[in-house]
Amino acid sequence: MNSNLKTQALGLCSGGLDSILSALVLREQGIAVEWITFETPFFSSEKARRASLCTNIPLRVQNITPVYLEMLKHPRCGYGHYMNPCLDCHALMFRLAGKVMKEQGFDFLFSGEVLGQRPMSQTRNSLRYVEKNSDFEGYILRPLSAQKLPETIPEKQGLIRRDLLLGISGRGRKDQMALAEKFGVTDYPVPAGGCLLTDKGYASRLKDLLDHKDDDSENSLHLLKYGRHFRLPDGSKLVVGRTQKDNEHIVRYYNPEKDAMIKTKNFPGPSVLITGNQAGADTVKFAASVCAGYSKAPKDIPVEVSVITRGKCENIRVTAVLPDAVKAFLL
Repeated sequence: MNSNLKTQALGLCSGGLDSILSALVLREQGIAVEWITFETPFFSSEKARRASLCTNIPLRVQNITPVYLEMLKHPRCGYGHYMNPCLDCHALMFRLAGKVMKEQGFDFLFSGEVLGQRPMSQTRNSLRYVEKNSDFEGYILRPLSAQKLPETIPEKQGLIRRDLLLGISGRGRKDQMALAEKFGVTDYPVPAGGCLLTDKGYASRLKDLLDHKDDDSENSLHLLKYGRHFRLPDGSKLVVGRTQKDNEHIVRYYNPEKDAMIKTKNFPGPSVLITGNQAGADTVKFAASVCAGYSKAPKDIPVEVSVITRGKCENIRVTAVLPDAVKAFLL
């Protein structure tokens, strides 16, 4: 076992089993391990926080939305199936973690990546690309696959015993399950993507938002997760709640300085937003009619709808526009 207790490693943590095992393999050598996880509207730190509690491994959490969004708009390697820039995402995370490594005196970085587990982002060439574009080439260790990858600088320096690292590869999970049993790890999430950029519906809405150069604030990115989203012929964006949870989040994330909030007055119905400043009077009236169409209000007579814009409330009477009439605008 490594007796140098001063060796310190900082790992990227997703909260999944591979992240947990990679840290425990190093800790077993006597290396002091900590984690860092990054959050944006596209992925949360929830699983990493849970892993930290279960393993008693310290966790740093950073929100990286602005810098992540800049990378997302122009990823060097492009996107996966939807809007997931996996290679440039990993490179960015290692670059940011590397800055913390230097500032806080850690000796190297590590992650739970397994060679060959993901056909696009964890091939030998992909792992190499990430390392070369992280600005910390040679300082990134993948403990679960280290014996099948080039020797890292901390290994050459004797900070880590390479023979106590592993040589796992491929998409199977038997080795990880056996290792989890050895370490007594029982509380971990099933392997599944937690990134909204790999979700077809969310990615479509995000692409539309960026293509139209709409507000790309953090609240606007969160808002893409909820309700029905429509792009109207004049370029306006309409968001219509589907459930009570949607309605609550629409209220939470709307911008009262820019957006118009619309609700039916005397009947249960959705919260509806017109986002941005570009909507004219005709668009507001149409959106109010759509709100009535999705509500419990009668569909054949005018009903009263409230429109709140920049703190001012106006009540207007409209006749419902039925959902089938706006399907063509649905994102």
